[in-house]
Amino acid sequence: MRRTKEDAEKTRKAILASAMDIFCEKGYSKTTFDEIAKRICLTKGAVYWYFRNKPDIVAALINDFAAKHFDLVEQYINSPEKMDFDDIINVELLINKQIREDSEFAKFLFFVSCQMEWSETIISKVHPAIEQTKNVGHNLLLKALQGLQKRGKIKPEVDVAIITEILRMMYSGMLEGFFSKRLEYDFDDVVKTGFNLVFNSIKTQGNSDEN
Repeated sequence: MRRTKEDAEKTRKAILASAMDIFCEKGYSKTTFDEIAKRICLTKGAVYWYFRNKPDIVAALINDFAAKHFDLVEQYINSPEKMDFDDIINVELLINKQIREDSEFAKFLFFVSCQMEWSETIISKVHPAIEQTKNVGHNLLLKALQGLQKRGKIKPEVDVAIITEILRMMYSGMLEGFFSKRLEYDFDDVVKTGFNLVFNSIKTQGNSDEN
């Protein structure tokens, strides 16, 4: 039984790898289950056994790559609520490092940020399947900012939930600029500068003087 489960997981990963490659080559809408199957010598029915449709494949890719990413981040972070401003920036730089060193991770992020055709229909199908995954990064950053505010390092009137969204969307824009080669400066420098600009606007006076 264990061997069967191992084989099934191996096949599942092969399907996802095949789909990722073809998505990047042809685009999401032009990719078919036949093509995904033929590339790894399977039948279309075998692919349907694992995934009902292409949104299911996209959701599985997002969940799998997110799990790999958060395993890496968790090695760096023990207690989010104890993080400082520099720790938050270092986590983002860790992501940048992973993008440079892991070609599969970079390919995945390029696909979801620059190539994926995010129609309302696709979003409505994918989002329920990634609900838990997409909240992990959000909650990690929110806990870090809440901890800083409790320790008096962020102004009490600041809504850290809104700041969390600003930082997340800001990094997404930087990422898209990096992949589309529209970013004219060093990726790490842009991240550090952008995050520090936001942090300096919300820090209490004594903490602002530190930088």
